[in-house]
Amino acid sequence: MFIFARFFANMATISEIRQPIEAQWKQYERMMEQALRADNKLQQEVLRYVGSRRGKQLRPLLVLLSAQLCNPITDKTLRAAAALELLHTASLIHDDVVDNSETRRGVASVQAKWTNKVAVLIGDYMLAKVIGLVAEVRNIRILEIVSNLGKSLSGGEMVQLHVGQSMWIDEERYFQVIEQKTAHLFQACAEAGAESAGCTPRQRGALREYGRLLGLCFQIKDDIFDYSDLEEIGKPTMSDLRDGKVTLPLIEALRRAPQNEAEHIRELGERISGLVVSGDDEARMLEEIKAFVLRFKGDEYAVQKMLEYKKKATEALNVFRDSPEKRSLLSLLDFAINRVQ
Repeated sequence: MFIFARFFANMATISEIRQPIEAQWKQYERMMEQALRADNKLQQEVLRYVGSRRGKQLRPLLVLLSAQLCNPITDKTLRAAAALELLHTASLIHDDVVDNSETRRGVASVQAKWTNKVAVLIGDYMLAKVIGLVAEVRNIRILEIVSNLGKSLSGGEMVQLHVGQSMWIDEERYFQVIEQKTAHLFQACAEAGAESAGCTPRQRGALREYGRLLGLCFQIKDDIFDYSDLEEIGKPTMSDLRDGKVTLPLIEALRRAPQNEAEHIRELGERISGLVVSGDDEARMLEEIKAFVLRFKGDEYAVQKMLEYKKKATEALNVFRDSPEKRSLLSLLDFAINRVQ
């Protein structure tokens, strides 16, 4: 299938991308271990569960690489990376409560394994840890970055809840949501890393834009996954549509299709998201919608948009001379659009 073609045959692994900051990464991991500790037995149990499922940790990696691209990593960098990763993780835990999600990347969500109350409270506890870490950084600009990110993540979720009432959004509203929920997160990581290392205003601006574009690529790739048959993804395909979320491949396919076909697909989508169909009927409808997206090349359009953002992100780094850190950031961009998870 076109959407999973490898654009770069020799894509670097995460461990290879991390190589220029490997020693500092170990310091970061120790800091995160400390941050994920609690005196309360239940809190510690939940935090241990959360800590064992942190995934590839692309966001703290972005913080550290962005910093070292300019100057040596400092303690401020490590604390900023830990704070942003905790904020991101807390927001996911709370999102799973809002969406009533049973799984997160193939494993039970916190709210499914324990309760909604436990999930909300552990998310709150992690946010308190974020405040403590940022206070220790003692940098007003990093405080503003983290604060603004928290508002953006919450605002993005609110926008998504609002548009979910009508379900059928256009491309402009789609990008409004992913800017706030994903692009701003990557942007904040790159900018906080740059600020912590004392990058010049020009360098900070370049990294800020690179991070934003990387985030857009990352989210579009996630949305393309919804129309995949790959088992490695770690989430059920078409899961967004089940939740009443319409993403770029379907938005574009609906735009290209004749009106009568588009209306039929909208009707199917509303029945699926409204939970008014049986399991067998749902599976048949989902396959019909997936075939519709592929027939009208909504997936290919999404890939093309992703590659456009990838090109702009690459250009944003032109202000930096060649270095291992710059090569790792370019490899991170390639990883975001070629990953299968």
